[in-house]
Amino acid sequence: MSKSENSSIKEETPKDEDISSEIMKRRFVPNLFKGMSWEGFQFAGCEIKITETIDCYGAYVWPSAMVLSYYLEHCQHEIIDKNVIEIGSGTGLVSIVASILGSNVTATDLPHLLDNLQYNISQNTKSRSKYQPQVRELKWGIDLEKAFPRSTCHYDYLLAADVVYSHPYLNELLMTFDHLCQDDTTILWTMKFRLDKDNTFVHRFQHIFDTVIIYDLPSLQIKLYKATRKKTRIGIET
Repeated sequence: MSKSENSSIKEETPKDEDISSEIMKRRFVPNLFKGMSWEGFQFAGCEIKITETIDCYGAYVWPSAMVLSYYLEHCQHEIIDKNVIEIGSGTGLVSIVASILGSNVTATDLPHLLDNLQYNISQNTKSRSKYQPQVRELKWGIDLEKAFPRSTCHYDYLLAADVVYSHPYLNELLMTFDHLCQDDTTILWTMKFRLDKDNTFVHRFQHIFDTVIIYDLPSLQIKLYKATRKKTRIGIET
């Protein structure tokens, strides 16, 4: 087996059309809008209402978040009572689903998104979650050890949905993956492929992490990766 094949191994994958159709059925919109606009989702046996806005990338629920939420339902037994951090949480759908399923969740994003993120998480996890989810600011690549010291911040799972898109912070994103993941941390990352440089980022990611493709959904242009740190620590490619 070649090096490239070994770093991106495919597990047995359900049919694209079947799983993509099932995931997209989980979204619904209200018949009548009153006040703030919202969308609804059916995950973890609950109706989840997400307040969002179209004027910011991070304040809208993208299909990658739905794919990751769908997968979390199917690996619930693995994440119960686990410490979970999500980067680029946006409107909070993935963190909400993980919390309802029994994880101890820390949801993170940029300062201007935290109020809406906190609102959505509070409204949807109250009386549903075993652990109270935390919402924290995280600027990729900045003061990581100060904000999330590796000696005290240990996460069993790192979740990320659609964090790679047309922005200039891919180096900082990779630094953040690297910092937050210890040897026993599992990454679950959904990615929508839009540009050629998206593939370049995946290659750089695989330089540090052993990576398995869980879902490959061409109809949505989305892949779900499961990754763990390579046993031999390798520096970040520049």
